[in-house]
Amino acid sequence: MYAIVDIAGKQFKVAKDQYIYAPKMDGEAGASVSFDRVLLVDNGGDISIGAPTVAGITVSGKILEHVKGNKVIVFKKKRRKGYVVKNGHRQQYTKVQIESIG
Repeated sequence: MYAIVDIAGKQFKVAKDQYIYAPKMDGEAGASVSFDRVLLVDNGGDISIGAPTVAGITVSGKILEHVKGNKVIVFKKKRRKGYVVKNGHRQQYTKVQIESIG
């Protein structure tokens, strides 16, 4: 059984006992969260597609920790002008364990 869930504008394919790295959410480590924007549910070949969401289905999970992603280097340069800018960025993510679908 799996579901496709919309979390903060991004779509994730989730299954029970799976870990996902979603955009940073409010809540402490150990808190439970539920996602009600379920777009598709597959229960052993029985597929339910929402228009736009599947009614009566929620995905519940538990926040494990807040982490940072890999560093992304932003480098800008203009030829022959002496203009060089180098910036770094690390995106904030929340590690969530999916506990149940339904």
